[in-house]
Amino acid sequence: MISILIIDDDDATRARLRTQLEARGDMQVVAEAENPIVARRLLDRLTPDVITLDLLMPRMDGITFLQKLMAGRPMPVVVVSTITQEDAPACLDALALGAVAVVGKVTLPHPRLWARFGGELRRQVRAAAMSVPRQLGQRQAGSLLAAVGEQSRLRPVMMGASTGGTEALLSILSRLPKGSPPIAIVQHMPAGFTASFAARLNDHSAVRVKEATDGDLLEPGVALLAPGHAHLEVTGSATRPTVILKETARVNLHRPSVDCLFHSAAHLFGAEAVGVLLTGMGDDGARGLAAMHAAGATTLGQDQASCVVYGMPAAAAARGACTTIAPLDAIPALLLQAAASQSLSAIA
Repeated sequence: MISILIIDDDDATRARLRTQLEARGDMQVVAEAENPIVARRLLDRLTPDVITLDLLMPRMDGITFLQKLMAGRPMPVVVVSTITQEDAPACLDALALGAVAVVGKVTLPHPRLWARFGGELRRQVRAAAMSVPRQLGQRQAGSLLAAVGEQSRLRPVMMGASTGGTEALLSILSRLPKGSPPIAIVQHMPAGFTASFAARLNDHSAVRVKEATDGDLLEPGVALLAPGHAHLEVTGSATRPTVILKETARVNLHRPSVDCLFHSAAHLFGAEAVGVLLTGMGDDGARGLAAMHAAGATTLGQDQASCVVYGMPAAAAARGACTTIAPLDAIPALLLQAAASQSLSAIA
């Protein structure tokens, strides 16, 4: 049974959250707080498995509370807040501080919307309950790596992530040199966030990072991030690859899906690509990484110790889909070596 503390200033919202969380019988709301001040008093005597946290509240906002919590007593937190383009920076700040996930609030009393919201909320709370919270200040930036090989000959890199992926991707991209291979990325994230997330990654990277648009060229020194509303696939030719966006049905409960990107890469590039599967709950990307591996591509999986949730890489490893399993801090150098067709044995 997963125990939960709800922090939200609206009585009706707390009641609806309780109903949705307890709907399947594997979760119990052990306490509610109308603001972070009350929550801090409750946490003096409670140790819930997961906290759900609104960001806009009186007396103390959610970001301030989260910063204090993760600095002193890190716990799994799922942000449940309004999701608009204007809210994206605050939600990304919450993820950077250590929140496991962000789930958008439903503002209309429509049963179908609440049912869909409830399913996503429960899925993220289960992921949070499996996560390994890290104290604020434990995340250390590595040094910028040197370029490897001739840029025009570097193999393209396909990357996929979910829970915990925002910080994992920042950790990797911030260490890659300007002369990096072409990169395509799928991060499970609400549609309103991906443009802001791409901009944040770009601000901290020598690589140019942008939200992908239909027909973008996959080229050296550029990382394309799938928008939150569409699958991202590679197409065209292996010598002049482009990306295509597809607003088709969800795959493995997700759109964008990592599997869609990886399967398209296996088909287009064969052995001449690199696949990287990072932290996340579930198994999205495992089948696609296996397809890339079977085609001869070099495939990397993040190890359990460095994952926030060891789900997607574990599913890939169980399929024998990983050429190498490595800690997060080793992955930037490994993917550069793989893109340059160099042996991974020195780091793996």
